[in-house]
Amino acid sequence: MKNLNCAGVLVAGVVVAALFIGGCGPGPSLSKTLETGWQAYKSDKPNFNGGLAMQILSPKRNYFISTGMGDVTNACHFRIASVTKTFTAAGIMLLNQKGLLNINDKITDNIPGTNIPYLPDAAAYDVPYKKDITIRMLLMHRAGIFDITNNDIPDNKFSRGRPYAGKDYLGYMLGIDERHTFTFDELVGIDAKNQLSFFEPGSAYHYSDTGYSMLGKIIERVSGKTYADFVKEELLVPNGLNDTSVPWEGSDRALPKPFVKGYVWINSAVKDVTESNMSPHVAEGNITSTPIDLANWGKKLLKGEAGLTKTTVEMMKAETGRGSAKASSYGLGIFYIPGFGYGHNGAHEGYLTYMAYNPKTDVAIVMFTNAWDLHKGLESIKAELDVMTKIAGDVMKKIGY
Repeated sequence: MKNLNCAGVLVAGVVVAALFIGGCGPGPSLSKTLETGWQAYKSDKPNFNGGLAMQILSPKRNYFISTGMGDVTNACHFRIASVTKTFTAAGIMLLNQKGLLNINDKITDNIPGTNIPYLPDAAAYDVPYKKDITIRMLLMHRAGIFDITNNDIPDNKFSRGRPYAGKDYLGYMLGIDERHTFTFDELVGIDAKNQLSFFEPGSAYHYSDTGYSMLGKIIERVSGKTYADFVKEELLVPNGLNDTSVPWEGSDRALPKPFVKGYVWINSAVKDVTESNMSPHVAEGNITSTPIDLANWGKKLLKGEAGLTKTTVEMMKAETGRGSAKASSYGLGIFYIPGFGYGHNGAHEGYLTYMAYNPKTDVAIVMFTNAWDLHKGLESIKAELDVMTKIAGDVMKKIGY
């Protein structure tokens, strides 16, 4: 099998490890640790051509190591998937910090100083329990918003007879037109039209991409900007994240150059899934970045240096258990990853990502792979993420963290 590096150069089917550090240090040892762990994982997967890369920012020095991706660098683009939620949450919290919204408000309340509600008073937003949902609940996945990204549409009395009943709505629409541009109104409208909900707001936790679609809409209505423009102007440009972008059109399927190709592996067969319609994932999984940009974002955000004050960042962290090794709850757009600190993970077809920052050690990491193992569906993807976590831990031990 051959691998494409981020520059698009064909590299024969060999494992290539790259290392970029400042000054001398245990570089070769880090590369070997990454390579050994990843090769052990790939050993029983014929033709599995995915690689692994890791960016580390530490007080000692910065490191970038990779294996199985060819001549990759920390300036190569990939899809960060749900790590996008940290940008959306940061946007909401920035608006909260400025007094332009209040995260404890109901989504039916008016935007401060206006007679305009946070979400439109329209049929497309008449989701179940609408009057009981707060912005905070959306941030924490505790609003009960049915997630149409990860769940088939139930065949109920509201959906019966509709062509997508009992199906994956996104897959259904992309099957009609792979370049269809999804909108917040359309996505949330499916929940409203079919009266879909997981539970009464505040009564439980259930991860919901569609809940973050609603947050994207709130950002637009409060700021007067599109989600993409808001993120670019308020978060990317001020923080020097020049290689991070926010695709939103259905026709914008390619990654910026240079990029790392993404693959899906199942039953020894490999499929290239690099190009993708990200429009259904705006505000919850659409952002594209590089290892160095994303690591810098995580560090700045969680140190209170990305435009949000330290007080605001503490609010985001508070619901995660403040670093307890047993903490597993989801805070305001972030969660606690034992051993690595605060951050988020992400999974979009072909890419799996971790981003975390540990305030105790002042270390930020980004780790990603460019291939999904789907031979056992979600079970094998979870196993892949577990392996990534273990390898990341082994690498961090090598440099004394």
